[in-house]
Formats: sequence, C-alpha cells, structure tokens
Amino acid sequence: MTDRTIAVVGTGLIGASWAAYYLARGFRVVASDPSPGAQEALRERIDGFWPTLETLGLDEGASRDRLEFAPSIADAARGADFVQENGPERLDIKRSILAEIEQGVGEDVLIATSSSGLLVSEAQKGMRHPERLVLGHPFNPPHLIPLVEVLGGEQTSPENVEQALAFYAGIGKKPIRINREVPGHVANRLQDALWREMFHLVRTGVASVADIDTAISYGPGLRWALMGPFLTMHAGGGDGGITHFLEHLGPAMRDWARDLGEYPETDEYVSTMAEGVEDELAGHDWAAALAARDRLLLGLLAAKAEAPEIP
Repeated sequence: MTDRTIAVVGTGLIGASWAAYYLARGFRVVASDPSPGAQEALRERIDGFWPTLETLGLDEGASRDRLEFAPSIADAARGADFVQENGPERLDIKRSILAEIEQGVGEDVLIATSSSGLLVSEAQKGMRHPERLVLGHPFNPPHLIPLVEVLGGEQTSPENVEQALAFYAGIGKKPIRINREVPGHVANRLQDALWREMFHLVRTGVASVADIDTAISYGPGLRWALMGPFLTMHAGGGDGGITHFLEHLGPAMRDWARDLGEYPETDEYVSTMAEGVEDELAGHDWAAALAARDRLLLGLLAAKAEAPEIP
C-alpha cells in the first residue's frame, strides 16, 4: 500500500476510469465533480471496472474503500501528491478548474490534464505555477489502455515533464513524450486521419460502416495492435525492411493519398454514420459487446507482455 494521494478532478467516463486505475495501484484517491449525482455515478462505474482490474492484477493495498469524494475541487487537491484533471474540452472551463486546483494543491505538486486536444500552453496561462502543468492524455478506457501522451507547455519545466513520464511508467502505463505541441496531440491526429477517410468512403458509397469496421479490426488493426504502423511497414518490406517497402509502394501510396477525401465540413454526415452503426449492431447486445472487448483486450495485453521480443 502507498500512502500517496491522487486527486482526480472531473469524474465522467475518463475521470472515473483514472480513479479506478489509481485505486488498483494502491493509491488513496480523492475525487471531485460538481455534477449532480457524481459521487454515486463514480462509485458505480468503479464497481463495474473493478473485475477487469482484478484480472490485470491489483497492487498491494488496492481497495475501493480508499476512494473519497470531496465537496470542492480545492478540497480534493489539498494534500494530493499528484493531480489528474479531466474537465471539459473548453479552454475557459479548463483555466477555471486549474485555478481552483491551485487554491488547494501544494506548490510543487504536478497537475496533469487529460485534455484530448487543447494546448497546454494555452491552458496554463494565468496559473500561479504554470511550470507544473503537463499533459497526461490517456486513451479510453484509461484503466485498461496503457498509452499516456505526455508533454509540457511553453512554461512547463523540463524536469516536470521528466517527472510525469517517470510517474506514469512507474504505475504501469506506456507514456510517450510529445516534443512539440500540436492540436490533438499525436494519437488523436493519427485517428483523425483514419476517421476522415472512413467517413469519405461511407459517404461516397465505397463501403458500409460495418465493412469498414471489419476492414480495420480483421486487417491492419490486428497488426498495428502488435507492432504499430512503422514496424508493420518494416515487416512488409521483407529482407529490405521499411526502405524496400517505401521504395516499392511509395509511388502508389502517393497516388492513394491524393485521392483521399476531405473531412466533412458540416454535420450532415452524422446521421449516415449513426444509421450505419445501428445496422451493424442489429441483433447484438452493446453492453455484452463492450464486456467482450475488454476480455479480448486483457488477453491481448497479456500476450504482448509475454512477448518482450516485440518493442
């Protein structure tokens, strides 16, 4: 058991998942969220996540009883050793939350924001101690997916970025360092490139929503889950590796890229995608599908852990 305390500010789906993960790692967690019924919803979500975390393995002292709910953001941050902020993706709200955190938290305590796309440099403007704000962007669900994107803003100290990377690595995450701020960070930008094209393919009648899901989940997605896109390219080049792959397919890939669609500029595409998802899920229990997804993710994570030969 650790005597360290994590403040989790914002307890929606991402914040609740973070809270569950920190509890599973043996931390005391003090949470805060102003939404009506937030405490009850948080405890219910953590109860739902806990069997998966038990399968992954609990650290010594891990207990849902170590969760507390504070009446305010400042109260949650008071006495914390690390703060995980999970507020809405609006800069004005983010700055307001950070100001409340600083009312309670110690001067040397790191504050990590789970922001999916906001720039840390913009969020930290007006902070009393902007040098301690870092990005700690997880992927949903954080209690199961290891990736955390880490970077600092213009006023963040390099030492605090290093400390955040070490902290996440030390609790079993797979942190990556982002060297320069861009909207959406890294993984979401990679996802967005795929989203743009999949929307285009559906809207232009090339393939259905269901067939595009199948194309990824039973095709390149399987390989990407194991080795990532660059190493997959390297494997595809045979003895010549990625150099041969790119020299061989580069001209064709450039032609394909020129033909890629544009991201829809209005919301007219939303109903088409939603109808496609409804058709794909017809006859399936979505809650059961999510539970099965988590079971498969656990198996894949366990298999990857037993294959240290893969970077």
